[in-house]
Amino acid sequence: MNISLNTAVSVNYHLTVAGENGAEEITIEKTSTEDPFTFLFGGGQLLPEFEKNLSGKTIGDKFDFRVSAEEGYGEFQLDHIVSLPVANFLGEDGTLDSETIAVGKNVPMVDQEGHRLWGKVIEISLENIKMDFNHPLAGKELHFNGEVLAVREATKEELEHGHVHGPGGHHH
Repeated sequence: MNISLNTAVSVNYHLTVAGENGAEEITIEKTSTEDPFTFLFGGGQLLPEFEKNLSGKTIGDKFDFRVSAEEGYGEFQLDHIVSLPVANFLGEDGTLDSETIAVGKNVPMVDQEGHRLWGKVIEISLENIKMDFNHPLAGKELHFNGEVLAVREATKEELEHGHVHGPGGHHH
């Protein structure tokens, strides 16, 4: 069976991005045959270019493709770096939780429209906390290399729930 709309797919892959200044590629994520990435193809949950490159493949097919930054997580946006008042981060006791709010930490946030997002703390001063709301892979070309392990028709329940059930998938 070929990978197509509404199939449950399992792949083993290695995701890398280019190293700084032409250095060797850096591993971002690596699955295994014992713990593959399992997903509902065409469910709108994945990067469209990822699915486009897997479409039509079948069990045992190998893949090696790149997804540009623009087609992946977008270009790095300077306007996604913002300074927020320290007061926004103070607890009920008026102190800053230095375990949670520290340079390099990713902090769950909610924007003015109520959307959840993650921000990385990049600088702390007495008055402001500078946060980067770019996706960690923004501006990076993604390199996927792997193999298709399984392809089957998705069940009616999986289609209704929008995800794969069972081994490698979601458990209720």
